[in-house]
Amino acid sequence: MLEKIQSPADLRQLDEQDLPVLCDEVRQFLLSSVSTGGGHFASNLGTVELTVALHYVFNTPRDRLVWDVGHQAYPHKILTGRHDAMHTIRQKDGLAGFPRRDESPYDTFGVGHSSTSISAALGMALAARHGKQDFQAIAVIGDGAMTAGMAYEALNHAGDLDADLLVVLNDNEMSISPNVGAMQKYLTRLLSGRMYASMRESGKKVLSNSRSLSRLAKLTEEHMKGMVLPGTLFEEMGFKYYGPIDGHDVEEMVSVLQNLKQIRGPRLLHVITRKGKGYEPAEDDPCTYHGVSPFNLQTGLVSSKKKNAPVTYTQVFSDWLCDMAAQDERLMGITPAMREGSGLVRFSEQFPERYFDVGIAEQHSLTLAAGMACEGLKPVVAIYSTFLQRAYDQLIHDIALQNLPVVFAIDRAGLVGSDGPTHSGNYDLSYLRCIPNLVIMAPSHEDECRQMLYTAFLHDGPAAVRYPRGTGPGVQPQAAMKALPLGKAELLREGSAGIAILLFGALLAEAREAAEQLDATLVNMRFVKPLDEDMVRRMAEGHKLLVTLEDNAVQGGAGSALNECLNRLAVAVPVLNLGIPDLLVEHALREEQILACELDAASLVRRIRATGATQSRRYAVPRLSSAASM
Repeated sequence: MLEKIQSPADLRQLDEQDLPVLCDEVRQFLLSSVSTGGGHFASNLGTVELTVALHYVFNTPRDRLVWDVGHQAYPHKILTGRHDAMHTIRQKDGLAGFPRRDESPYDTFGVGHSSTSISAALGMALAARHGKQDFQAIAVIGDGAMTAGMAYEALNHAGDLDADLLVVLNDNEMSISPNVGAMQKYLTRLLSGRMYASMRESGKKVLSNSRSLSRLAKLTEEHMKGMVLPGTLFEEMGFKYYGPIDGHDVEEMVSVLQNLKQIRGPRLLHVITRKGKGYEPAEDDPCTYHGVSPFNLQTGLVSSKKKNAPVTYTQVFSDWLCDMAAQDERLMGITPAMREGSGLVRFSEQFPERYFDVGIAEQHSLTLAAGMACEGLKPVVAIYSTFLQRAYDQLIHDIALQNLPVVFAIDRAGLVGSDGPTHSGNYDLSYLRCIPNLVIMAPSHEDECRQMLYTAFLHDGPAAVRYPRGTGPGVQPQAAMKALPLGKAELLREGSAGIAILLFGALLAEAREAAEQLDATLVNMRFVKPLDEDMVRRMAEGHKLLVTLEDNAVQGGAGSALNECLNRLAVAVPVLNLGIPDLLVEHALREEQILACELDAASLVRRIRATGATQSRRYAVPRLSSAASM
């Protein structure tokens, strides 16, 4: 049956009793394709019936269907003409892992970050009202995304405007509770049916002339519904609440959605689903099966960790956090809903009273840390680079302005691979560098990351350590922790070609190979702020070309900091700034992205030679002792 579905129009030709069979086929296809090619797994298994029901009832793409985050949109892609390309998802030149407008007309809004769907769908609903267009706007949002204040801002606004908007709350943290049975189905059908809606509106008109009776009726309705339904909060915000209903009963959902399609105004349907539905290991452990590499369906995920394999930067942070917490009871660990991704699992188990998961609330996480720091605690905020963007005001106003000692452990900095441009950490050096009081460090290897975290913790002010996804060059972190001299670079290699490569961050292997081929000097700058101006001056005075290298956007990044420094020092020397170009780097393996940005060793050599600086092979370079770098 699935093979015949090339678009939702084909889906809507099916008889309703055929939908459960189609759902089974979609789920089996998901199990096969994701286990073979990898991708987001548990969340997509949980939304099969919901997706089928939405496309069956609503006239997509004329009716606007907006997904939140996009982790659960694989069934949507399968049913909207991309079935045959699903094996390419998250791969170079393949389908994106999230909805994006330039991929399909059914992807009405590009997503990747949480809690945006209600705001976007509300904007579409208001556009329909303004243009007198007859289409519906539907926002699908998960219970996790409802921890973000942005979702409630949108709900509050929609309720106030009496917008024609349907919000589907996909609640996958609850089990199918006993009240989601025959009586609950009856109540939801009744409340979403025309008779109840008609009686409700007629009653309002009849009672509108009597303020006391009207208020009594409203209170009675709210409290009666509050006894059997968990929707009082949404009703108070101006939404008509329906549910909860079983999100895996596709025929029941179709029935309720058909009723809700006829109702106007703000409506919220509460749907209960289960992550990993249909694959027992994913049902039992949806977190582990959230995003997966290819695996065997029969045996499930098998740990791929090898003996003596290099640790990831996330693991370096995790180990440092627990070691530091054991030494200093003032340390508090904070994460905005990224315990596993940011490496706080062990910390949460060993120090539960000092662990705070604030939900998808990046702004709150920073101001919470600021409040702790005001009272003498030492908060460490573990956050992805791309998510820190959401809390920029709090970073400036609540932390930097007050010069509070908050440590930022910024994971997924630079190129992130298959998650693509929505999750790229390509901008943090640019948007952090301009903030006063903030120390910014970029490690070139694993042990340096550990020592930088320790340095940041000892610093009496805000400090950020930004590190990439995955593994580094394989430098084993040392147990002993030693603070680095603030703002001091490290000389790694002295060359004779008159070229100095000044490295900021993770591209150490590429920089070292290029330096060897060119016989160039190589400096590990370590600090983006404060910059080692003495080292910059020495390099400028002793070389005919300076090359800055970073895994951040060239615009406003570490290279720009060096340019400003040279201008301030009134030193004239040619500079080549190399980093991530002015483009949105598409999803691919991180190694493929490095190649695409021409930051691999061969490309570095070619680009440096293209400046003409290597034409004169020998150059009188003043010798620099290692002591000069300390």
